[in-house]
Amino acid sequence: MLDPNLFATNPDAVRASLTRRNAGPDTLAIVDRLVALVARRRALSTEGDRCRAVRNELSPKIGAAMKAGQKDDADRMKVEVRAATERAAQLDAELVGIEAEEQDLLLTLPNLVDPATPDGAGDAENPVIRRWGEPRPSGKAHDELAMALGMYDPERAAKISGARFYVLSGPLAQLERALIQFFLDLHVAEHGYREVMVPYLVRRSALVGTTQLPKFEADLFKLTTQLAGEDAFLIPTAEVPVTNLHQDEILEEAALPVRYCAFTPCFRSEAGAAGRDTRGLIRVHQFHKVEVVHIVRPEDSEAALETITGHAETCLQRLGLPYQVVARCAGDVGFGGARGYDLEVWLPGQQAYREISSCTNFHDFQARRLKLRFKREGEKKTTFLHTLNGSALAVGRTLVAIVENYQEPDGSVIVPEALRTYMRGLDRIHLAL
Repeated sequence: MLDPNLFATNPDAVRASLTRRNAGPDTLAIVDRLVALVARRRALSTEGDRCRAVRNELSPKIGAAMKAGQKDDADRMKVEVRAATERAAQLDAELVGIEAEEQDLLLTLPNLVDPATPDGAGDAENPVIRRWGEPRPSGKAHDELAMALGMYDPERAAKISGARFYVLSGPLAQLERALIQFFLDLHVAEHGYREVMVPYLVRRSALVGTTQLPKFEADLFKLTTQLAGEDAFLIPTAEVPVTNLHQDEILEEAALPVRYCAFTPCFRSEAGAAGRDTRGLIRVHQFHKVEVVHIVRPEDSEAALETITGHAETCLQRLGLPYQVVARCAGDVGFGGARGYDLEVWLPGQQAYREISSCTNFHDFQARRLKLRFKREGEKKTTFLHTLNGSALAVGRTLVAIVENYQEPDGSVIVPEALRTYMRGLDRIHLAL
């Protein structure tokens, strides 16, 4: 959520950011409405404080005047106190409505784009920052290879759950499990993350805190049963429960940075992806992912973004998978993002780089919704923290990349050396018998 003070002190900064995001006139009009609301809220609050000051000043004087026999003065002060009290109540009632509308509108506006984020209308305009590895010139698609191996069964998955689900069996199922363990071990043992296991069902307020709601409700799976009196949803990513671990908390500076990693299944309705990637494991309703979350001081967040991105790159390098890093432009940085990178792995079957990780710096946008703050040593006031997250990695897409990049002419798939310990020494996946 944006700082409401911006609409009093620098609304042009908000307009400029929205323009970089290619916002339409309806969205820009929200800024004008918020400018008016914030000004009105401040005026109401100031007048209300004056009324309460009058009441607090005169109330004790009334009794003194009565004791001194100054009945006329006491009666006059009673009238003033009554009028001030009634006016304060009127102002408070109006203030409740103003604050509610202000909060509702703030939830509809995206984050401010970081000045370092490049301009651009969409992902086609994301500049390539660097590349690693040598792309394989050609190859079969992963679903064709996995089907031929006898270890991928979308038809039986459809009988159980419908389209955009899959069943893996044998060594391919083992490979997915191996990737999960490999990613977790790498981040815990080598990079020093704290692993957490978190709930896969969350309340509406948790998704509001991490900015999936209210904008992206159509992309979520909503349950019919509530949790603690709120609407309940399946998580679209571990970012939601992990970042919410510290909602409404004040952390000590000495405890920072906080760095978590978590494996979870992820559930997405893909409402906005009709007709896209309908084959295979690229865009499905349920998939596995290892996610990392950083909670840091504001001055440390840019370095943290580079760290998260580097850790995700290490996963791909250890697996020997060619990839490129792109800077997400203003039109692609995401609703809550201020700045971010995408890692795109090379898929020979598509002859294209495809996203396998997004690493994002949210600045204090999530922290304001979550009331997530810290107290600097020696200071009494609190400061909003910065939050970041990244995929390390999307497991199903990594499996896709391995199958396509390590395919052999006979249809078998070489197991990357980094995974063989997790595969009980298996170095090649052959046709199921």
